[in-house]
Amino acid sequence: MAAKHCIASFVDMESMKCTIYTPTVYAKQSLHFGTHRYNNQFCSLSMNGCQGDPRAPIGTIETRTFPAAPTPALATDYLNSAILDMKSNPPPFDSGIIRLEVPIQQRIEALDWLRSQSHNLLPRCFFSSRNPSNVSYIENGHTSNEHRHKLVSVAGIGSAVFFRHLHPFSLDDWCAIKRFLSKKCPLIRAYGAIRFNARAKIASEWEAFGSFYFTVPQVEFDEFEGSSMIAATVAWDSALSWTYGKAVSSVQATMWQVSSVVKRLNKDAPQAIVLSQTHIPNKVSWDSAVRRALEMINRKNSMLIKVVLARSSRVLTTVDIDPLMWLSCLQIEGDNAYAFCLQPPESPAFVGNTPERLFYRDRLSISSDALAGTRARGGSESLDIQIGNDLLSSPKDHHEFTVVREYIRRKLETVCSSILIEPEKALRKLPRVQHLYAQLTGTLEKEDDEFKILSSLHPTPAVCGFPTKEARVLIAETEMFDRGLYAGPVGWFGGGESEFAVGIRSALVGKDVGALIYAGTGIVEGSDAALEWQELELKTSQFTKLMKLAPLLTRGENRIAVQKVADC
Repeated sequence: MAAKHCIASFVDMESMKCTIYTPTVYAKQSLHFGTHRYNNQFCSLSMNGCQGDPRAPIGTIETRTFPAAPTPALATDYLNSAILDMKSNPPPFDSGIIRLEVPIQQRIEALDWLRSQSHNLLPRCFFSSRNPSNVSYIENGHTSNEHRHKLVSVAGIGSAVFFRHLHPFSLDDWCAIKRFLSKKCPLIRAYGAIRFNARAKIASEWEAFGSFYFTVPQVEFDEFEGSSMIAATVAWDSALSWTYGKAVSSVQATMWQVSSVVKRLNKDAPQAIVLSQTHIPNKVSWDSAVRRALEMINRKNSMLIKVVLARSSRVLTTVDIDPLMWLSCLQIEGDNAYAFCLQPPESPAFVGNTPERLFYRDRLSISSDALAGTRARGGSESLDIQIGNDLLSSPKDHHEFTVVREYIRRKLETVCSSILIEPEKALRKLPRVQHLYAQLTGTLEKEDDEFKILSSLHPTPAVCGFPTKEARVLIAETEMFDRGLYAGPVGWFGGGESEFAVGIRSALVGKDVGALIYAGTGIVEGSDAALEWQELELKTSQFTKLMKLAPLLTRGENRIAVQKVADC
């Protein structure tokens, strides 16, 4: 079986080698796989790329693509054979990253593949772009400009290399990630998220994520418009005491546990059962917080124009909530939105379905969204139009939206040669809600400005307020819970592309925390505390509906139902 072999060497960034690679067929060998603490950081059996020299070049970056297989089972066998062959043919580099990929001649949902794997295989991640036309293409197992298939979603387990630290995400951290990426290997990507406020104290439920958490999956399943692909990635760096041999053995151990049987699971089920639901803040405290915010906004000589206050709702259920089942249902609920799941070892899962793009970069082209103002969808076409027109003509919502749009425009202007806003203001309609929306596009002066864009755009006034400094202070003084990754950037870095959404419409789900559901709303002059509380309810309704109607896959023994969830 021949493999197309694409290598990007940092000695010569434009070099590419094409050789014939022939793996041998082998029988699976049983290897033990586990997790351990790596310098006080939870991780899979892999290395923390943040602990290396962020400017030291990686010896080799390669993608090896094999002929397509008709089924996931055969593709998995081909992949195992290629990994075994790697062990006996080590490359002459002290560091590197190699991706082995086998296309599959049928489309299989990446989330179905992930749900078919053992829940003990951690870390795991999932990302589905809101707009598949803005991601990489593939034809017959390699990139192509003709007869292309759009990449729809990606699921991953294990960690070839991860990036995590307690300090705020820095330029060095960005460089540490980018050293493992290359334009020649566009599907080698680091998926993850960054805290909303990296300087705030980290609550226990968010500890495993640190201030940021990114991972290049060991085993990955890619869903395209007309096909699929399974891939394995080996990353090593002898300077970090993670040798090539250790890396190959680790991916073998992960592959041994991978199920090649993919089941299309049912997404319909009866009501969920809940023991308790608690809001922080509660309604009384919320009213007080909004009054205080309005007093500061209306104070003479106050610089504060807008602040986004959030709520954390803890739900405890009689059985464990399966985060991947929730994600399946959220994908149905939220059309044209980013769906994501990020779960390190020893951690709850951060899941969500967000409509808001922070930015998408393709080489020098960059785009971002301005999103603000919220209304429910109408039950009829005429009512929906009426509600939308009310949102478009609302002075309060126009003011809030303008603050967000102009903030993003000013930030893009600092690094872009030109900015286009189109549309300047329109309605963005989602299944349950509608928002005011504008798209901003620009051209970067250089690709390395990506870090500058990320650090300057986050947090936008849509999730923090304006001016940022004053809004941050008020949030820190007012909110009595840790936002964690909620409202932070969530997405991926690639060699030539990167894409990040804003982690709203999200929840932290795990057997030790139940479900922590997050929502926020912008407070500006003219805001009403009761109406803003209703907006919080509307934004969390995609989750509360799941608890009443959607299936919650359970692990362990069934327990006696105590109380049915009440309407929220």
